[in-house]
Amino acid sequence: MIRGRVLFVAGMAVTLAAGWAAFPRAIYRRSAQPVNFSHKVHTEKAGQSCEDCHSFREDGSFTGIPSLDKCASCHAAPMGTTAVEKEFIDKYVTPQREPEWRSYAEQPENVWFPHAIHVKRARMKCEACHGNQGTTDTPRVFERDRIGGYPRTTVHAGMPIPLGMNDCVECHRAQGLNHSCLDCHK
Repeated sequence: MIRGRVLFVAGMAVTLAAGWAAFPRAIYRRSAQPVNFSHKVHTEKAGQSCEDCHSFREDGSFTGIPSLDKCASCHAAPMGTTAVEKEFIDKYVTPQREPEWRSYAEQPENVWFPHAIHVKRARMKCEACHGNQGTTDTPRVFERDRIGGYPRTTVHAGMPIPLGMNDCVECHRAQGLNHSCLDCHK
């Protein structure tokens, strides 16, 4: 009787552990970014800040991933000696072909997130939500949920990417801000 229970519990533990390891691999479709981009090279060696590439439009909306024009303004010709930069210029800059970057921070259509209010009015630093992205040498593997269709929230360089609603609510509460659901949800 006891042996049966021990075997049952051991079997359940093995099954749960296998599911815990296998489920994420089954539910998420993995793919690499088109370019092995280094934020570290751009921040440390080139001395750039987040705003140099990720900026706001005239209306205050966030541009998100920079366009090829932004990259080509510095990389019309190689600035360094890396194979990654040469490949980027040959494959994207010279033929003027936009890289098909995968966005880690896609939001549902019914969600409105204003970067400008957080950065300009609240004077938040990008690192407050995105961590020290400037220290990353390679982009993390992109994982898309096969069921919901959204990118996976994971940790990269010690920070969660992308943030979820609970992270926003927790930060707002810590700042003493109270909001209605309709402030963010259309």
